[in-house]
Amino acid sequence: MTDPSCSLSPAPPSEWLMPVLLVGQQVTLVPLTPEHAADLHAGADETTAALLARGGPQEWSVAGWANYITALNALPHRVNWAVLMGGRAVGRISYSEVQVRDRWVEIGTMLVPAAQGTAANPESKLLLMTRAFETLGANRVQFKVDARNARSLRALQKLGAVQEGTLRQYQVRPDGYARDSVIFSVLRDEWPRVKAGLQARLAALA
Repeated sequence: MTDPSCSLSPAPPSEWLMPVLLVGQQVTLVPLTPEHAADLHAGADETTAALLARGGPQEWSVAGWANYITALNALPHRVNWAVLMGGRAVGRISYSEVQVRDRWVEIGTMLVPAAQGTAANPESKLLLMTRAFETLGANRVQFKVDARNARSLRALQKLGAVQEGTLRQYQVRPDGYARDSVIFSVLRDEWPRVKAGLQARLAALA
């Protein structure tokens, strides 16, 4: 049965690219700015950005993180949020690609080690997927994961997303490595089931 809230007409194009404030029970998403660089630098380690398609900061310093955030915010078709827990930034989550005409978005996440295994990942995804399907009127939310990233692959399988296949040597990282990207997706009529699963996970973590 399809949730009526998932049968919306698409929102205006400008709304798809608006980094609005999103508030959950344990997580708050705010527009990502260089002001979050100090928290991310303090919480990150060498594994934090190791498998991201665009890599991490070129310089491992607060200034390097600030420059990295500025570069992310300059990319077209992208919207970035800082993931806040306890008032501190513990990662970022993004609509890493927004395609208004085709009514889909891609979500990408980066969390510092201390936030992994907490409510940060499921609640951030719940907030962004709820916005995509129930406010923007998306038909599809997709995820691209480095084939070497076992943690993220398990997380998307746990989410209930459908694994569609692997794009071989699809993206060249800053270090020159041509990574295989595994594609997952959730469609509009699958969203009520996925949403219920995320809500149950968060209830167990409360």
